[in-house]
Amino acid sequence: MLDYAASARLAVGESITNIAAAHIGDMKRIKLSANWMAAAGHPGEDAGLYEAVKAVGEELCPALGLTIPVGKDSMSMKTAWQDNGEDKAVTAPLSLVITAFGAATDIRKTVTPQLRTDKGETALLLVDLGAGKNRLGASCLAQVYNQLGKTPVDLDAPELLLNFFNAVQALLADNKLLAYHDRSDGGLFVSVAEMAFAGKTGVSVALDTLGDDDLAALYSEELGAVMQVSADDVESVLAVFAANGLGELVHRVGTLNTTDTIEFTRGGKVVLSEARTTYRAMWAETTHAMQRLRDNPECADQEHKAKQDAKDPGLHAKLSYDINDDVAAPYIAKGIKPRIAILREQGVNSHLEMAAAFSRAGFTAIDVHMSDVLSGAVALEDFKGLAACGGFSYGDVLGAGEGWAKSILFNQRAREQFEGFFHRDDTFSLGVCNGCQMLSNLKSLIPGTAHWPHFVTNKSERFEARVAMVEVQQSKSVLFADMAGSRMPIAVSHGEGRAEFAAQADLQSVEDKVALRYVNNYGEVASVYPANPNGSPQGITGLTTDDGRCTIMMPHPERVFRAVANSWRADEWQEDSPWMRIFRNARRFVG
Repeated sequence: MLDYAASARLAVGESITNIAAAHIGDMKRIKLSANWMAAAGHPGEDAGLYEAVKAVGEELCPALGLTIPVGKDSMSMKTAWQDNGEDKAVTAPLSLVITAFGAATDIRKTVTPQLRTDKGETALLLVDLGAGKNRLGASCLAQVYNQLGKTPVDLDAPELLLNFFNAVQALLADNKLLAYHDRSDGGLFVSVAEMAFAGKTGVSVALDTLGDDDLAALYSEELGAVMQVSADDVESVLAVFAANGLGELVHRVGTLNTTDTIEFTRGGKVVLSEARTTYRAMWAETTHAMQRLRDNPECADQEHKAKQDAKDPGLHAKLSYDINDDVAAPYIAKGIKPRIAILREQGVNSHLEMAAAFSRAGFTAIDVHMSDVLSGAVALEDFKGLAACGGFSYGDVLGAGEGWAKSILFNQRAREQFEGFFHRDDTFSLGVCNGCQMLSNLKSLIPGTAHWPHFVTNKSERFEARVAMVEVQQSKSVLFADMAGSRMPIAVSHGEGRAEFAAQADLQSVEDKVALRYVNNYGEVASVYPANPNGSPQGITGLTTDDGRCTIMMPHPERVFRAVANSWRADEWQEDSPWMRIFRNARRFVG
């Protein structure tokens, strides 16, 4: 609304400062998708659209070596109607949504906003591509006060952005950055606060070198980034930026503190300071209010309260085994690859990850669609293992996994095939998510499952796609052999994952068959949301049979069997995550 061209340049600039935290290498490896939105024909908007397209398409992107191969246009951003004979209209201002994408050369070098508290003395650096201008026009601060301002943020020199990207890429390649957050909506204050939230730590920032206006220093949305580096690496990091012509734009602004406060000072005097958890609660207020209306308000309140726990240790891993010990290696060395059926039905979507995990463990993974079994094209007697995968079979319209299960139970050929497979003592089976729900409905075919639960709608009344902590229990599960007592994060993705037992006696009867429980970040069995994402009693999320050959679980180990596939991972994890062990245990079981 203030400057069409500046708005478009900022959209491109922020996409680059955002993706810069991934190790991509040359900026030319990045491609952009552009979604242009305007009210075509509205006074001034057509000219503004031309100005914005020219600024990006003819000037900025060529200067950066970027191309925009894909995108879309939405040229009807105005609606008009009559209300009691009165003409009314709403017009959305011109906007450009840029999505940047590129192949990472080494995903392990990607850094996140999580401030590291385990790396000794560190420093926070601000790279200010606005060169001290600290413009506030059309900023979030201005909008809070129902103002627009006069001068918006802009990318004044494309070469600054290019040099910034090159410097960050060099630092990533040399492992010099511990944490990274671009400066955009909300300015320096929001960048620092979100880094503190992620790292669960206090932060102290000095504004002395960032101009004379505290508000502008805190809330200007000039392009740039906040980075955490080791105190020992500060000089070498500054040298890299200087070599890229940015030496005068880098400020050493702060460090972590032990008071768990987020504080900003000038000349040693406090400008703004509050407990981290207080800001965290304020930051989540809107989400909490929406969540109470949309979901189960009890769960919404529990999650909001959890965000205010100052002592929460966060995600972690405590393992009872060495994840780098390949227990399947002796069996793989024999040159024999047992066949495992990667079972799917229409709507299943996790079969490729499942096949990849079992293939790495030394199996020959065979894609088996239910139509293959129903038609007789595939016989389960040819397999040593069976993995029922996650997804949304039959759209879950018949209940989670129930349509899939009924296609087996009500088909004589399929029923005999599965019953015969489950009764063989040389086989194993795994059901994950939708596959877990499906197998839980085949209790009449699977020995030792009489007291298994049925899986119903999450207590939160919403689809849960998040990371959860779990602990492996002592059980006979062949997949969890030698893993009891281990705690680690895992991906969950389901709408109907709450274990519902027919009677209290059934819950008591499965105590020794529970293979996996949700736990909170303190390692305690999770009873409240979101540590227990679906409300299952006693945190139960994985069970096995009397003999341990069939295991079902709602979380997705196949989605996180590689270390790099985890949104959080311990530094010592190399290629494999802790979850690779269950697939190797399967290979060890087969022999």
